[in-house]
Amino acid sequence: MSRVVLVTGVSRYLGTRLAATLAEDPTVSRVIGVDTVPPPPAAAKALGRTEFVRADIRNPLIAKVIAQASVDTVVHMNVIATPLGAGGRTAMKEINVIGTMQLLAACQKAPSMRKLVVKSTTAIYGSSPRDPALFTEDVEPRSLPKSGYAKDAVEVEGYVRGFGRRRPDVTLSLLRFTNFIGPSIETPLTRYFSLPVVPTVLGFDPRIQLCHEDDGIEVLRRATVEEHPGIFNVGGHGIVLLSQGVRRLGRPSFPVPSPLVNVVARAFRSAGLVDFSPEQMRYLEHGRVADVSRLHAELGWGPRPTAEAFDDFAATRAGSRLLTDEDAEALEQRALALVSRVLPRGLTPTGALRG
Repeated sequence: MSRVVLVTGVSRYLGTRLAATLAEDPTVSRVIGVDTVPPPPAAAKALGRTEFVRADIRNPLIAKVIAQASVDTVVHMNVIATPLGAGGRTAMKEINVIGTMQLLAACQKAPSMRKLVVKSTTAIYGSSPRDPALFTEDVEPRSLPKSGYAKDAVEVEGYVRGFGRRRPDVTLSLLRFTNFIGPSIETPLTRYFSLPVVPTVLGFDPRIQLCHEDDGIEVLRRATVEEHPGIFNVGGHGIVLLSQGVRRLGRPSFPVPSPLVNVVARAFRSAGLVDFSPEQMRYLEHGRVADVSRLHAELGWGPRPTAEAFDDFAATRAGSRLLTDEDAEALEQRALALVSRVLPRGLTPTGALRG
């Protein structure tokens, strides 16, 4: 069956890669990429026969785009994880939640609609010391995320399930991705691991589960051109401990007492290095691992193991720097100064008593 596919968030890295991949698929007759800004020149060239439409999914006019092109498949990639990249937390929430509501309303009215694929996140499970060893798709989190990207994703999933009840004729694939990693993708986690000095939470060594960027695109492609209805955790089997990842990259760590993690995060965020959010900081304290066996069984294939995905990233990032030695030292001193202001007297930033 020839498909007309609309991809939201097409000017971002994953959206560009997916649209370019679908444009090469002979079973897809048209690929329409939607975003509020045009893709960069290199990305625009990679999009091939993808038709770019400059449109805001928060605007009801998105319904005209879907109706006029007789779109039958929508891949929603436009749920943003970083407030700074979205222009602030308010704009981020509007794009994520209001944008999804308008998009689903347009899809609901479109008689041509046959399939909806939504890129979600395992961040909806949260991160806490009371978490199960593995989150299955049917497990409720011990405590729902209360802020940021994770909270937005929970709301988005609620609206998507409501759409599924109203349009049972539409195949719905909800993909909860673990953290993406790879040689080219840039995320808060890859920037964190690329820091010259990596802050960690004193006394914690969280389990990290990852999805290689190439494998994530392949899962999205299969969900788009094949029939895989349902909710799926997406990622590789196995884990990498945070300490193992830092060692593989050859970077020094900077242990920080748990109550002061947000202070250090603000220092890195204000320096424009990593857009840490509260849920990402909790993740770096408690970690999170999802059961991905349902996806692997459904596809008869799955993303490569977490350790392999991390090694591919490390091969391109080990020894690389975002800062000069002088900038790194200045940033470390700034973080130390911020921490020292609020530490109890006589306690060092690493938690050891002075001699």
